[in-house]
Amino acid sequence: MSANRWLLPDGIDEVLPERAAQVELLRRQLLDLYHRWGYDLVIPPLVEFADSLLSGTGADLDLMTFRITDQLSGRMLGVRADITPQAVRMDAHSLRREGPSRLCYAGTVLHTRPRRPLQSRAPISIGVELFGESSVAADIEVIELFLATLVDVGVATPCLDIGHVDILRGLLADSGLAPAQRDELFELMQRKASGEIDAFISREVANGALAQQLRALPTLIGGSEVLQRAEQQLAGAPPAVLAALAQLRAVVDALLPSGINIHIDLSESPGFHYHTGVVFAAYLPGHGKAIGNGGRYDAIGAQFGRPRPATGFAFDLKELAGAAAVVANRGTGIFVAHAEQPDRRLQIEQLRASGERVVEGFAGQRVDFAELRCDRQLCWRDGSWQLERV
Repeated sequence: MSANRWLLPDGIDEVLPERAAQVELLRRQLLDLYHRWGYDLVIPPLVEFADSLLSGTGADLDLMTFRITDQLSGRMLGVRADITPQAVRMDAHSLRREGPSRLCYAGTVLHTRPRRPLQSRAPISIGVELFGESSVAADIEVIELFLATLVDVGVATPCLDIGHVDILRGLLADSGLAPAQRDELFELMQRKASGEIDAFISREVANGALAQQLRALPTLIGGSEVLQRAEQQLAGAPPAVLAALAQLRAVVDALLPSGINIHIDLSESPGFHYHTGVVFAAYLPGHGKAIGNGGRYDAIGAQFGRPRPATGFAFDLKELAGAAAVVANRGTGIFVAHAEQPDRRLQIEQLRASGERVVEGFAGQRVDFAELRCDRQLCWRDGSWQLERV
Protein backbone atom coordinates (compact mmCIF):
# COMPACT_ATOMS: atom_id res chain seq x y z
CA MET A 1 0.00 0.00 0.00
CA SER A 2 2.84 2.40 0.86
CA ALA A 3 4.18 2.07 -2.70
CA ASN A 4 1.16 3.98 -4.00
CA ARG A 5 1.22 6.91 -1.58
CA TRP A 6 2.63 9.20 -4.27
CA LEU A 7 -0.50 8.77 -6.40
CA LEU A 8 -3.05 11.61 -6.63
CA PRO A 9 -6.81 11.14 -7.06
CA ASP A 10 -8.08 11.14 -10.64
CA GLY A 11 -8.47 14.70 -11.88
CA ILE A 12 -6.33 16.20 -9.10
CA ASP A 13 -3.06 17.57 -10.44
CA GLU A 14 0.04 19.20 -9.01
CA VAL A 15 1.84 22.15 -10.58
CA LEU A 16 5.61 21.72 -10.72
CA PRO A 17 8.17 24.58 -10.78
CA GLU A 18 8.34 25.48 -14.48
CA ARG A 19 4.58 25.53 -14.97
CA ALA A 20 3.99 27.01 -11.52
CA ALA A 21 6.14 29.98 -12.48
CA GLN A 22 4.07 30.45 -15.63
CA VAL A 23 0.77 30.20 -13.75
CA GLU A 24 1.90 32.64 -11.06
CA LEU A 25 3.18 35.11 -13.64
CA LEU A 26 -0.20 35.11 -15.38
CA ARG A 27 -2.07 35.41 -12.09
CA ARG A 28 -0.15 38.54 -11.12
CA GLN A 29 -0.29 39.94 -14.63
CA LEU A 30 -4.05 39.50 -14.99
CA LEU A 31 -4.93 40.78 -11.52
CA ASP A 32 -2.89 43.88 -12.38
CA LEU A 33 -4.85 44.17 -15.64
CA TYR A 34 -8.17 43.94 -13.78
CA HIS A 35 -6.95 46.51 -11.27
CA ARG A 36 -6.24 48.93 -14.11
CA TRP A 37 -9.84 48.47 -15.29
CA GLY A 38 -11.14 49.35 -11.81
CA TYR A 39 -11.83 45.86 -10.44
CA ASP A 40 -11.12 45.31 -6.73
CA LEU A 41 -9.51 42.06 -5.61
CA VAL A 42 -11.44 39.84 -3.17
CA ILE A 43 -10.31 36.55 -1.60
CA PRO A 44 -13.38 34.45 -0.69
CA PRO A 45 -13.03 31.50 1.70
CA LEU A 46 -12.40 27.98 0.41
CA VAL A 47 -15.44 26.62 2.29
CA GLU A 48 -18.81 28.10 3.20
CA PHE A 49 -22.15 26.81 4.37
CA ALA A 50 -23.47 24.77 1.46
CA ASP A 51 -26.79 26.60 1.26
CA SER A 52 -24.90 29.84 0.67
CA LEU A 53 -22.64 28.42 -2.04
CA LEU A 54 -25.54 26.88 -3.93
CA SER A 55 -28.08 29.70 -3.72
CA GLY A 56 -29.73 30.17 -7.09
CA THR A 57 -27.02 28.34 -9.03
CA GLY A 58 -28.98 25.34 -10.28
CA ALA A 59 -28.53 21.59 -10.14
CA ASP A 60 -25.28 21.44 -12.10
CA LEU A 61 -23.25 23.25 -9.44
CA ASP A 62 -24.99 21.24 -6.72
CA LEU A 63 -23.67 18.02 -8.25
CA MET A 64 -20.16 19.49 -8.60
CA THR A 65 -19.84 20.54 -4.94
CA PHE A 66 -18.05 18.51 -2.27
CA ARG A 67 -19.80 18.55 1.10
CA ILE A 68 -18.44 18.08 4.61
CA THR A 69 -19.98 18.43 8.06
CA ASP A 70 -18.81 21.36 10.16
CA GLN A 71 -17.78 19.95 13.56
CA LEU A 72 -18.40 23.33 15.22
CA SER A 73 -21.92 24.08 14.03
CA GLY A 74 -23.10 20.67 12.82
CA ARG A 75 -24.17 22.30 9.55
CA MET A 76 -23.23 21.16 6.08
CA LEU A 77 -20.29 22.95 4.49
CA GLY A 78 -19.44 23.04 0.81
CA VAL A 79 -16.00 23.32 -0.80
CA ARG A 80 -16.45 25.98 -3.45
CA ALA A 81 -16.89 24.67 -7.01
CA ASP A 82 -17.35 28.19 -8.41
CA ILE A 83 -16.33 31.58 -7.00
CA THR A 84 -19.15 33.56 -8.63
CA PRO A 85 -21.77 32.74 -5.93
CA GLN A 86 -19.27 33.88 -3.29
CA ALA A 87 -18.73 37.17 -5.11
CA VAL A 88 -22.52 37.60 -5.27
CA ARG A 89 -22.77 37.10 -1.51
CA MET A 90 -19.94 39.55 -0.86
CA ASP A 91 -21.53 42.20 -3.07
CA ALA A 92 -24.98 41.72 -1.55
CA HIS A 93 -24.05 41.34 2.11
CA SER A 94 -20.44 42.24 2.93
CA LEU A 95 -19.92 45.28 0.68
CA ARG A 96 -23.44 46.60 0.01
CA ARG A 97 -22.27 49.29 -2.36
CA GLU A 98 -24.96 51.50 -3.84
CA GLY A 99 -23.45 51.97 -7.28
CA PRO A 100 -21.78 49.53 -9.68
CA SER A 101 -19.32 47.22 -7.97
CA ARG A 102 -16.39 45.66 -9.83
CA LEU A 103 -14.68 42.64 -8.22
CA CYS A 104 -11.95 40.26 -9.36
CA TYR A 105 -10.55 37.06 -7.86
CA ALA A 106 -8.14 34.17 -8.36
CA GLY A 107 -8.33 30.93 -6.42
CA THR A 108 -8.59 27.15 -6.59
CA VAL A 109 -12.03 25.55 -6.83
CA LEU A 110 -12.83 21.87 -6.39
CA HIS A 111 -15.21 19.71 -8.43
CA THR A 112 -16.63 16.31 -7.51
CA ARG A 113 -16.06 15.20 -11.10
CA PRO A 114 -14.34 16.66 -14.17
CA ARG A 115 -16.50 18.93 -16.29
CA ARG A 116 -14.98 17.28 -19.36
CA PRO A 117 -12.82 14.17 -19.95
CA LEU A 118 -9.22 14.64 -18.77
CA GLN A 119 -10.00 18.05 -17.24
CA SER A 120 -8.68 18.95 -13.80
CA ARG A 121 -11.07 18.72 -10.86
CA ALA A 122 -9.09 21.46 -9.10
CA PRO A 123 -8.83 24.35 -11.57
CA ILE A 124 -7.52 27.75 -10.55
CA SER A 125 -10.37 30.10 -11.39
CA ILE A 126 -9.56 33.70 -12.29
CA GLY A 127 -12.15 36.22 -13.37
CA VAL A 128 -14.23 39.31 -12.74
CA GLU A 129 -17.80 40.19 -11.75
CA LEU A 130 -19.60 43.49 -12.38
CA PHE A 131 -22.63 44.12 -10.15
CA GLY A 132 -25.27 46.83 -10.14
CA GLU A 133 -25.46 47.76 -13.83
CA SER A 134 -28.02 46.28 -16.21
CA SER A 135 -27.18 48.24 -19.35
CA VAL A 136 -25.64 46.79 -22.51
CA ALA A 137 -22.62 48.98 -21.74
CA ALA A 138 -21.81 46.69 -18.78
CA ASP A 139 -21.97 43.60 -21.02
CA ILE A 140 -19.68 45.30 -23.53
CA GLU A 141 -17.17 46.30 -20.83
CA VAL A 142 -16.96 42.78 -19.45
CA ILE A 143 -16.57 41.20 -22.89
CA GLU A 144 -13.90 43.75 -23.81
CA LEU A 145 -12.01 42.89 -20.61
CA PHE A 146 -12.50 39.18 -21.40
CA LEU A 147 -10.82 39.74 -24.77
CA ALA A 148 -8.15 41.99 -23.21
CA THR A 149 -7.28 39.05 -20.93
CA LEU A 150 -6.48 36.90 -23.95
CA VAL A 151 -4.48 39.68 -25.60
CA ASP A 152 -2.54 40.33 -22.39
CA VAL A 153 -1.33 36.72 -22.15
CA GLY A 154 -0.54 36.45 -25.84
CA VAL A 155 -3.30 34.06 -26.93
CA ALA A 156 -3.46 34.25 -30.71
CA THR A 157 -6.57 34.37 -32.95
CA PRO A 158 -9.33 33.49 -30.48
CA CYS A 159 -12.90 33.16 -31.71
CA LEU A 160 -15.59 34.83 -29.58
CA ASP A 161 -18.74 32.72 -29.43
CA ILE A 162 -21.71 34.83 -28.36
CA GLY A 163 -25.40 34.25 -27.77
CA HIS A 164 -28.34 35.29 -25.59
CA VAL A 165 -30.31 32.88 -23.38
CA ASP A 166 -33.43 35.07 -23.47
CA ILE A 167 -33.99 34.22 -27.13
CA LEU A 168 -34.82 30.56 -26.49
CA ARG A 169 -36.27 31.34 -23.07
CA GLY A 170 -38.45 34.10 -24.53
CA LEU A 171 -39.79 31.83 -27.25
CA LEU A 172 -40.68 29.17 -24.68
CA ALA A 173 -42.29 31.56 -22.17
CA ASP A 174 -45.79 31.29 -23.66
CA SER A 175 -45.34 27.94 -25.38
CA GLY A 176 -47.43 25.96 -22.90
CA LEU A 177 -44.61 23.42 -22.54
CA ALA A 178 -44.03 21.89 -19.12
CA PRO A 179 -40.65 22.51 -17.45
CA ALA A 180 -39.51 18.97 -18.28
CA GLN A 181 -40.42 19.51 -21.94
CA ARG A 182 -38.52 22.81 -22.03
CA ASP A 183 -35.48 21.09 -20.57
CA GLU A 184 -35.73 18.37 -23.21
CA LEU A 185 -35.89 20.91 -26.04
CA PHE A 186 -33.02 22.87 -24.53
CA GLU A 187 -30.87 19.72 -24.42
CA LEU A 188 -31.72 18.93 -28.07
CA MET A 189 -30.78 22.48 -29.07
CA GLN A 190 -27.39 22.17 -27.40
CA ARG A 191 -26.71 18.94 -29.28
CA LYS A 192 -27.87 20.49 -32.57
CA ALA A 193 -29.96 17.35 -33.06
CA SER A 194 -31.94 18.73 -35.99
CA GLY A 195 -33.98 15.58 -36.64
CA GLU A 196 -34.95 15.20 -33.01
CA ILE A 197 -35.69 18.92 -32.71
CA ASP A 198 -38.02 18.76 -35.69
CA ALA A 199 -39.77 15.67 -34.31
CA PHE A 200 -40.17 17.27 -30.87
CA ILE A 201 -41.63 20.48 -32.33
CA SER A 202 -44.02 18.55 -34.58
CA ARG A 203 -45.18 16.52 -31.59
CA GLU A 204 -45.34 19.14 -28.83
CA VAL A 205 -45.76 22.63 -30.35
CA ALA A 206 -49.17 23.39 -31.75
CA ASN A 207 -48.59 27.11 -32.46
CA GLY A 208 -47.47 27.25 -36.09
CA ALA A 209 -45.63 30.57 -35.83
CA LEU A 210 -43.77 29.44 -32.70
CA ALA A 211 -42.89 26.11 -34.31
CA GLN A 212 -41.39 27.93 -37.29
CA GLN A 213 -39.35 30.22 -35.03
CA LEU A 214 -38.04 27.31 -32.94
CA ARG A 215 -37.03 25.44 -36.10
CA ALA A 216 -35.15 28.52 -37.28
CA LEU A 217 -33.00 28.82 -34.15
CA PRO A 218 -30.50 26.00 -34.91
CA THR A 219 -29.91 27.52 -38.37
CA LEU A 220 -29.08 30.98 -37.01
CA ILE A 221 -25.36 30.32 -36.68
CA GLY A 222 -22.46 32.24 -38.21
CA GLY A 223 -20.94 35.71 -38.31
CA SER A 224 -22.54 39.08 -37.64
CA GLU A 225 -24.83 38.62 -40.67
CA VAL A 226 -26.78 36.10 -38.56
CA LEU A 227 -28.44 38.96 -36.68
CA GLN A 228 -30.04 40.35 -39.82
CA ARG A 229 -31.48 36.92 -40.67
CA ALA A 230 -32.65 36.50 -37.08
CA GLU A 231 -34.42 39.87 -37.11
CA GLN A 232 -36.32 38.73 -40.22
CA GLN A 233 -37.13 35.15 -39.15
CA LEU A 234 -38.07 36.08 -35.57
CA ALA A 235 -39.94 39.27 -36.48
CA GLY A 236 -43.17 38.20 -34.75
CA ALA A 237 -41.49 36.83 -31.63
CA PRO A 238 -42.36 38.02 -28.08
CA PRO A 239 -40.92 41.39 -26.97
CA ALA A 240 -38.31 39.69 -24.74
CA VAL A 241 -36.85 37.94 -27.80
CA LEU A 242 -36.73 41.14 -29.84
CA ALA A 243 -35.10 42.98 -26.93
CA ALA A 244 -32.48 40.22 -26.68
CA LEU A 245 -31.71 40.54 -30.39
CA ALA A 246 -31.33 44.32 -29.99
CA GLN A 247 -28.89 43.78 -27.10
CA LEU A 248 -26.86 41.34 -29.17
CA ARG A 249 -26.80 43.80 -32.06
CA ALA A 250 -25.45 46.55 -29.76
CA VAL A 251 -22.75 44.25 -28.35
CA VAL A 252 -21.64 42.93 -31.73
CA ASP A 253 -21.56 46.43 -33.28
CA ALA A 254 -19.34 47.59 -30.42
CA LEU A 255 -16.92 44.65 -30.84
CA LEU A 256 -16.62 44.51 -34.63
CA PRO A 257 -14.11 47.38 -34.94
CA SER A 258 -11.64 45.36 -32.83
CA GLY A 259 -11.35 42.81 -35.62
CA ILE A 260 -12.15 39.90 -33.33
CA ASN A 261 -13.55 36.79 -35.00
CA ILE A 262 -17.18 36.68 -33.81
CA HIS A 263 -19.34 33.57 -34.03
CA ILE A 264 -23.04 33.91 -33.21
CA ASP A 265 -25.18 30.92 -32.22
CA LEU A 266 -28.74 31.77 -31.25
CA SER A 267 -29.62 28.24 -30.17
CA GLU A 268 -26.60 27.93 -27.85
CA SER A 269 -27.66 28.61 -24.26
CA PRO A 270 -24.96 27.53 -21.77
CA GLY A 271 -26.16 27.97 -18.22
CA PHE A 272 -29.80 28.12 -19.39
CA HIS A 273 -31.06 27.92 -15.79
CA TYR A 274 -28.32 30.20 -14.45
CA HIS A 275 -27.66 32.96 -16.98
CA THR A 276 -30.19 35.64 -17.87
CA GLY A 277 -28.84 37.51 -20.90
CA VAL A 278 -25.77 37.76 -23.12
CA VAL A 279 -23.45 34.75 -22.81
CA PHE A 280 -20.04 34.31 -24.40
CA ALA A 281 -17.02 32.02 -24.64
CA ALA A 282 -13.61 32.00 -26.32
CA TYR A 283 -12.33 29.18 -28.49
CA LEU A 284 -8.89 28.60 -30.00
CA PRO A 285 -8.15 26.97 -33.37
CA GLY A 286 -7.82 23.21 -32.97
CA HIS A 287 -9.40 23.16 -29.50
CA GLY A 288 -12.90 21.77 -29.11
CA LYS A 289 -13.62 23.29 -25.70
CA ALA A 290 -13.87 26.88 -24.55
CA ILE A 291 -10.79 28.38 -22.93
CA GLY A 292 -12.96 30.81 -20.93
CA ASN A 293 -16.61 31.84 -20.70
CA GLY A 294 -19.00 34.23 -19.05
CA GLY A 295 -22.31 36.02 -19.23
CA ARG A 296 -25.07 37.82 -17.40
CA TYR A 297 -26.76 36.31 -14.32
CA ASP A 298 -29.13 38.87 -12.83
CA ALA A 299 -31.19 36.50 -10.67
CA ILE A 300 -28.75 35.12 -8.08
CA GLY A 301 -28.46 38.10 -5.73
CA ALA A 302 -32.12 37.73 -4.71
CA GLN A 303 -31.12 34.66 -2.68
CA PHE A 304 -29.11 36.99 -0.41
CA GLY A 305 -31.88 39.55 -0.05
CA ARG A 306 -30.42 42.08 -2.49
CA PRO A 307 -31.11 41.38 -6.16
CA ARG A 308 -28.59 43.17 -8.36
CA PRO A 309 -27.87 42.90 -12.08
CA ALA A 310 -24.59 41.10 -12.64
CA THR A 311 -22.27 39.89 -15.37
CA GLY A 312 -18.77 38.43 -15.41
CA PHE A 313 -16.41 35.79 -16.72
CA ALA A 314 -13.85 33.23 -15.58
CA PHE A 315 -10.86 31.31 -16.92
CA ASP A 316 -9.03 28.27 -15.61
CA LEU A 317 -5.61 29.80 -15.02
CA LYS A 318 -3.81 26.49 -15.59
CA GLU A 319 -5.47 25.97 -18.98
CA LEU A 320 -4.85 29.60 -19.88
CA ALA A 321 -1.15 29.17 -19.06
CA GLY A 322 -1.01 26.24 -21.45
CA ALA A 323 -2.32 28.39 -24.30
CA ALA A 324 -0.47 31.60 -23.46
CA ALA A 325 2.45 32.91 -25.49
CA VAL A 326 3.87 34.76 -22.47
CA VAL A 327 6.67 32.69 -20.93
CA ALA A 328 7.79 33.15 -17.36
CA ASN A 329 11.36 34.39 -17.25
CA ARG A 330 12.41 32.66 -14.06
CA GLY A 331 16.03 33.67 -14.51
CA THR A 332 18.98 31.96 -12.92
CA GLY A 333 20.70 32.36 -9.60
CA ILE A 334 23.90 32.51 -7.62
CA PHE A 335 25.16 29.60 -5.55
CA VAL A 336 27.08 30.38 -2.36
CA ALA A 337 28.94 27.42 -0.92
CA HIS A 338 29.16 26.79 2.80
CA ALA A 339 32.04 28.85 4.25
CA GLU A 340 33.19 30.31 7.56
CA GLN A 341 33.92 33.88 6.43
CA PRO A 342 32.21 36.27 8.87
CA ASP A 343 30.80 38.56 6.16
CA ARG A 344 29.29 35.70 4.09
CA ARG A 345 25.82 36.44 5.45
CA LEU A 346 26.16 40.14 4.59
CA GLN A 347 27.17 39.28 1.01
CA ILE A 348 24.10 37.05 0.60
CA GLU A 349 21.75 39.68 2.04
CA GLN A 350 23.12 42.36 -0.28
CA LEU A 351 22.70 40.14 -3.34
CA ARG A 352 19.11 39.27 -2.42
CA ALA A 353 18.33 42.93 -1.70
CA SER A 354 19.51 43.77 -5.22
CA GLY A 355 17.01 41.28 -6.68
CA GLU A 356 19.28 38.28 -7.20
CA ARG A 357 18.19 34.72 -6.52
CA VAL A 358 20.72 33.24 -4.08
CA VAL A 359 20.91 29.55 -3.14
CA GLU A 360 22.96 28.76 -0.04
CA GLY A 361 24.97 25.57 0.14
CA PHE A 362 25.28 23.27 3.13
CA ALA A 363 28.45 21.70 4.47
CA GLY A 364 29.42 18.72 2.34
CA GLN A 365 26.64 19.31 -0.20
CA ARG A 366 26.98 17.82 -3.69
CA VAL A 367 26.39 20.69 -6.09
CA ASP A 368 24.42 20.31 -9.33
CA PHE A 369 24.28 23.83 -10.77
CA ALA A 370 21.68 22.90 -13.41
CA GLU A 371 19.36 21.39 -10.80
CA LEU A 372 19.78 24.44 -8.57
CA ARG A 373 19.24 26.72 -11.61
CA CYS A 374 22.42 28.66 -10.81
CA ASP A 375 24.71 30.01 -13.52
CA ARG A 376 27.08 31.79 -11.12
CA GLN A 377 28.67 31.17 -7.76
CA LEU A 378 30.04 33.48 -5.11
CA CYS A 379 33.48 32.26 -4.02
CA TRP A 380 36.05 33.35 -1.45
CA ARG A 381 39.33 33.60 -3.38
CA ASP A 382 42.57 35.37 -2.57
CA GLY A 383 41.09 37.13 0.44
CA SER A 384 37.97 38.54 -1.27
CA TRP A 385 34.50 37.51 -2.53
CA GLN A 386 34.34 36.94 -6.29
CA LEU A 387 31.37 36.23 -8.55
CA GLU A 388 32.21 33.55 -11.13
CA ARG A 389 30.37 31.89 -14.02
CA VAL A 390 29.85 28.13 -13.78
